[in-house]
Amino acid sequence: MSWPNANLNVENRDRQPISDQRDVGDPSIDRRSLHFLLSPILLQGNMFRRKSQNHQEVDITAERDAKVKQLRDALAPLSGRSLKFCTDACLRRYLEARNWNLDKAQKMLECTLKWRSEYKPEEIRWHEVAHEGETGKVSKANFHDRKGRTVLIMRPGKQNTTSPEGNIRHLVYLMENAILNLPEGQEQMSWLIDFNGWSITTNISIKTSRDIIYILQNHYPERLAVVALYNPPKIFHAFWKVVKYFVDQKTFQKIQFVYPNDKESLELMKTFFDTENLPSEFGGKATLKYDHEEFSRLMAQDDVKTAKFWELDRGNGYETNGQVKSEADIEPKSLTAPAS
Repeated sequence: MSWPNANLNVENRDRQPISDQRDVGDPSIDRRSLHFLLSPILLQGNMFRRKSQNHQEVDITAERDAKVKQLRDALAPLSGRSLKFCTDACLRRYLEARNWNLDKAQKMLECTLKWRSEYKPEEIRWHEVAHEGETGKVSKANFHDRKGRTVLIMRPGKQNTTSPEGNIRHLVYLMENAILNLPEGQEQMSWLIDFNGWSITTNISIKTSRDIIYILQNHYPERLAVVALYNPPKIFHAFWKVVKYFVDQKTFQKIQFVYPNDKESLELMKTFFDTENLPSEFGGKATLKYDHEEFSRLMAQDDVKTAKFWELDRGNGYETNGQVKSEADIEPKSLTAPAS
């Protein structure tokens, strides 16, 4: 069988046997023939593109690794907790938060180191903030999202105090705790916010909201994977219109409004969470029950982990709720990533 010849003139074509003639107007024949002829070329082109993409990825990785080293070299000599905090993963998060701008990332990280040295978030203990959590307004979930990330559940309708500082310290404590319990290699967590019972009267002030947003964005960058605002009432949108101006673009893109009657919203939730584990308050099949006494027991255990990680434990014992307990009293779990 002869193949179509681009240089074949009409006269020569007419001399061919009818069975060997090809109608240049037949698109199916043209496509099959062209595909056969061009397949090796297309294959080579795809291979070239893949190699080019791989080289680009390698180049970007190498460039970012160099940026991490440059950032570390740019910092003042570190020691103690600051050194422990500034892992390579930590430096990467600060660079990512500032679009890999070295100067901006350095300034941001130095501000965090100063804040941590003064605020000492790793020294906050559950018994200091337990009263803020009596209603379960913020708690660590007993399940993870689909990527194994820690999940924090927030129920602003259960707000039980009016202390701005108390609310902030409670949330900072739970952020540090959530980070401590992240699986190895995981840097982010997920937030679920249930608006059942929420009203303007139960809401924290705009100033406190702004302060919380500032701390989260500047001292815990790239820690949030997704924030699901589940079924917020219409009145919340008025509050959101003010607060959203304090939220930077990177964080803003991670905030999702989810409504139980919106199919697209529910499908979005399924991409992040297994509905078997997800509480019914968020459209899942599980039951959400907050037991303050049980949660306090778990937090006391995690306080031991925190003290050991930051090397704050005193001798062979650890002080919690005014009592010194040994490791035999509270057996800590294995340590994971630092609260950075």
